[in-house]
Amino acid sequence: MQTYIALLRAVNVGGTGKLPMAELKAMGEQAGFANVRTFIASGNLMFESKQTEKQVTAALASRLAAYAGKQVGVLVRTGTEMAAVLAANPFAGEPPDRVMAIFLEGAPPADTLDHVTGRKDERIALGRREIYVHYVDGMADSRLKIAAASAGTARNMNTVAKLTAMATSS
Repeated sequence: MQTYIALLRAVNVGGTGKLPMAELKAMGEQAGFANVRTFIASGNLMFESKQTEKQVTAALASRLAAYAGKQVGVLVRTGTEMAAVLAANPFAGEPPDRVMAIFLEGAPPADTLDHVTGRKDERIALGRREIYVHYVDGMADSRLKIAAASAGTARNMNTVAKLTAMATSS
């Protein structure tokens, strides 16, 4: 069985997309996933399955749409892929709460950095299926807009590290 981590977009953040984590866990169990667990209330679901990434994504997305009455973005990584995201962090020496990995469905376009707006002192690097951002002065006053990240979902490096530890200890 493969360990997967599903990252939901816009769940329980800023008052949008309310989803109790107990409901999310139940959806995973109803989908037939094993060893289902959540981490913090921002939409992180870890589980095991014999299905492919596309199959687990579709199974979870359909249940979320039925629950929410609209599509909810779901991005899935294996435990190994999550560990690789952590290891590839180009800003590893910076405070982990100021470095975000924006998870994407596919590789970021090669011209991603050409279409960034509102950039102040943020540092940006492209990953395999992620965009890394170091918010030097924090996110609160940032006006950064990355068009390629519009359908993605972000997690700070503290969360990525915890999800990696959970995935590799299961």
